[in-house]
Amino acid sequence: MNRIREIRCSRGISQSELARRVGVHQTAISQWENGRTAPDHRSLAKLAQALDVSLDALFGAGNVCRVPILGVIRAGLPTEAVEDILGYEEITPEMARRGSFFALRVAGESMQPRFCPGDVVIVRRQSDAQSGDIVVALVSDRDATVKKLVKKENGIVLMPLNPAFEPMFYSMEEVVSLPVTVMGKVVELRAKF
Repeated sequence: MNRIREIRCSRGISQSELARRVGVHQTAISQWENGRTAPDHRSLAKLAQALDVSLDALFGAGNVCRVPILGVIRAGLPTEAVEDILGYEEITPEMARRGSFFALRVAGESMQPRFCPGDVVIVRRQSDAQSGDIVVALVSDRDATVKKLVKKENGIVLMPLNPAFEPMFYSMEEVVSLPVTVMGKVVELRAKF
């Protein structure tokens, strides 16, 4: 978010003045500028307004697009779906033109060794996927998990990659009644070292 610093300095605005305009503590501005944290959606809108720029200008749009990291998703048992913005990941404009994207941080070990806790997955929003795709699935409208989707005649399997974890089978009736829905397909893994 060095763009915040660049724009703020070019406008001759101090961190404390920008914090006052946005309605946050000066520490937040400092952390945003240094990349330690990222502003949430509300703060981003206020920041753009306070600096009198578009959101695209804040992100230096043109060579990259930013997608929100909407929370942590379990690579294990499904866990309550969360949509807290934890930060942002950049994708290319070419990728952005192919759909609507979001990112999630992986927790749990059922998708190891390919997906590890702390990794970030880039997900294209879509309501269906092919058998064999890695998907983010929502169970009972509140529990989300990342798994390999395996379609069967009598239902679907959300398959872990780690053999120490059990596959989760859902009959066609359960797919409808619970429901079990695909939120999107994982299109990229960003491993953290």
